[in-house]
Amino acid sequence: MLKHFSANRVSGKEKRGGIDGRSRADGYACWPMSVSAVSHERWLRFCLHSDLKMSAVHVSRSRLYSRNLFGTQYRSGRFNRLGATCIARHESTVHATLSSGKKLEFQSGKYARFADGSAVASFGETAVLVTAVSKPKSSPAASFLPLTVDYRQKAAAAGRIPTNFLRRELGTSEREILTSRMIDRSLRPLFPEGYFYETQVVCNLLSVDGVNDPEVLSINAASAALAVSDIPWNGPVAAVRMGLVDNEVIVNPTRREMAKSQLNLVVSATLQNLVVMLEASAENVYQQDFLKAIKMGVKECQTIARTVETLRKEAGKPKREYVSLQSGSEELLSAIKLMSENRLRAILRDFNHDKISRDVAISTVRNDVMEKLKTNFPETDAMIISESFNKFFKELFRKLILDEEIRCDGRKLTDVRKISCDVDLYRPLHGSALFQRGQTQVVCTVAFDSPESALKSDPISILMGGLKAKNFFLHYEFPPYATNETGKVGPGSNAGRRELGHGALAEKGLRPIVPSDYPFTIRLTSEVLESNGSSSMASVCGGSLALMDAGVPISQPAAGVAIGLVSRTNPETQQIEDYRILTDLLGIEDYLGDMDFKLAGTKKGITALQADFKLPGVPLKIIMESVLQASDAKSHILDIMAQTINKPRKDKKEIWPISEKLQVEAHKRAKFIGLGGANLKKLTAETGVQLTAIDESTYSIFAPNQSAMDEAKEMIEQFMKEEKVPELEFGAIYKARIVELKETGVLVTLYPTMVPTLLHNSQLDVRKVAHPSALGLEVGQDISIKYFGRDPVSGRMRLSRKVLQSPASAIVKNLNGTPSSS
Repeated sequence: MLKHFSANRVSGKEKRGGIDGRSRADGYACWPMSVSAVSHERWLRFCLHSDLKMSAVHVSRSRLYSRNLFGTQYRSGRFNRLGATCIARHESTVHATLSSGKKLEFQSGKYARFADGSAVASFGETAVLVTAVSKPKSSPAASFLPLTVDYRQKAAAAGRIPTNFLRRELGTSEREILTSRMIDRSLRPLFPEGYFYETQVVCNLLSVDGVNDPEVLSINAASAALAVSDIPWNGPVAAVRMGLVDNEVIVNPTRREMAKSQLNLVVSATLQNLVVMLEASAENVYQQDFLKAIKMGVKECQTIARTVETLRKEAGKPKREYVSLQSGSEELLSAIKLMSENRLRAILRDFNHDKISRDVAISTVRNDVMEKLKTNFPETDAMIISESFNKFFKELFRKLILDEEIRCDGRKLTDVRKISCDVDLYRPLHGSALFQRGQTQVVCTVAFDSPESALKSDPISILMGGLKAKNFFLHYEFPPYATNETGKVGPGSNAGRRELGHGALAEKGLRPIVPSDYPFTIRLTSEVLESNGSSSMASVCGGSLALMDAGVPISQPAAGVAIGLVSRTNPETQQIEDYRILTDLLGIEDYLGDMDFKLAGTKKGITALQADFKLPGVPLKIIMESVLQASDAKSHILDIMAQTINKPRKDKKEIWPISEKLQVEAHKRAKFIGLGGANLKKLTAETGVQLTAIDESTYSIFAPNQSAMDEAKEMIEQFMKEEKVPELEFGAIYKARIVELKETGVLVTLYPTMVPTLLHNSQLDVRKVAHPSALGLEVGQDISIKYFGRDPVSGRMRLSRKVLQSPASAIVKNLNGTPSSS
């Protein structure tokens, strides 16, 4: 209950009534009759943590009215959205039973209730909390949806502590960025056209069981959070991961099943059986198996989407009203058409234009039209004029493709741009290639290093299903000069989400053809020098050429291509009634089109796929046709690449690194390594080679070139050089010289060139010895010991002084060549 107090105990702030200066001291704590957004938020936060009972709440267009248990009505004038959100909602839980028999649970109304929308999705013991918040006002200059998706995998969710110095989560990992992009691409197409309000979706991993996938679960949780929120969104969307094990398609495979799967496909789809997003990597999967997995994935999504829709009906809030970017008047659009249509048509029909000249010509028309319309329509905002021009140009561009099948560079719908290839660009490079497709140009280089240079994952990513270490990885760079722009380059620029995403896709396309047991770590870099569309797929082509130039024994060459879509939608049914599929996208076709469908693979099958859509879903028919069209183009590109190089190089380059294995006998290991590893450190410092222990007796030697390997072998021979040593007789007694006292015993030598060996305390005397000094032993002292051969496992000498404490025979042999001390 609220505390009772007298009028003279009211604080100064309470007397002033917060901001309004109005409050009452009638024996109970009372709030001002009219408050600002800030004070109203504080009041609502207080309500959630007190016993104040909200008995009647109703929301109007601009005011929130509420009554406390005393019947007093309060009014907020400017902040109804938070008020409506903060009122405690009832908890709601729904379940979906998948075809595998597993249950997927959605819960809303319990966590993060201040957010516009929140939901928890659970699958097995893996759970993800997703919140969605959208600002009530759009930016005046916004012409797109500023959507941000952040996926964070917390160490605590796996019962771990971060391994960094601060023992807390720091920057975003590559895996988190790639997952965030996948969630973004599943949600973005379903926001209504013209909704340009800043929106943030945060995915917080609550728990992970190491069996079930948290990434796909995050897409479903995000769908549920947006569905129950008041944010305008045309969902729900659902997602599943599909695997292929022993030619059988598996829905939502476990981590162990994924390790054996030939396919890793994520499908996002709507209730209308429309595909919203595709992301896949595959081990050269046949086209028919790939299409079968997509169909089954879309079907499985229906169960999840229906469950999210049920949750929305039970716990969802009414969608808020919003103001979209104001479109130009009919008079303005007519003026734009009259002033620019003929000029724009001429530009789009002039096939002699390249990217730069076409962009300049279009920009010139835009600027001319803008200047004239600012005079003719002085009361119309410049941004509205600009957006109206863009809208008209987009419609004209798409109309030429749909009605006349005219592409702005003169190609037919299924044509691939002119391709040229070159390899072995510079002698110091292990492998290199230049791939040019139209005005997209990529340089790829290969660098080899030792297995120790493998890219290692953090422990948390490994628990989430990531690889422990990658011996092959691709780094993609997109400098600003590739599109004739300026900006930061190099380490200070930091690889953005786009670069990480494009690099990961190209790596997926090439990984299946690279041998997993290759003795070197391979770093493939792809730098885009010119970009006019599909630079990530050009990286696959250039990367395949560079790997062959470097002599990497790839299974088959790989290539990639981007497919686009231009469609016409029925305004009444909102269904696609006409469309054209475009092979080998230009940058402008990607920007003004409806789809970016990237596919990579070999002549045999598919290795990677990524599909983004601007439409709120695409029918399966178009997906199937796109895969077929992409496969035809891929084969054509591989034929052209084969004219330059069609198999890995056999003749070795002088600068190629060398890797060999060295066997070291157990009893010689100490001599090889040296005291404290001195020999290995010297070997690395002087020759540049790197040694990696494979097992107890086998070492891998990596040398940057043949001369370094030869020099290292000479040094190793010196280390292992056998001087003439006396043959020791089993059971004979020898004089041993103490060279060092240790806690556990003494290090002794039997002859001058011998590597010191340990004589343990237990073998020093018949009595129990805590420390060798207790027996009066000193460095340099000679003692008698008995030789019992070598340990068959470690190769160490087995010596004993203890057995000589009882009377024994024997002739004592002195191999040190110096007088013995008693």
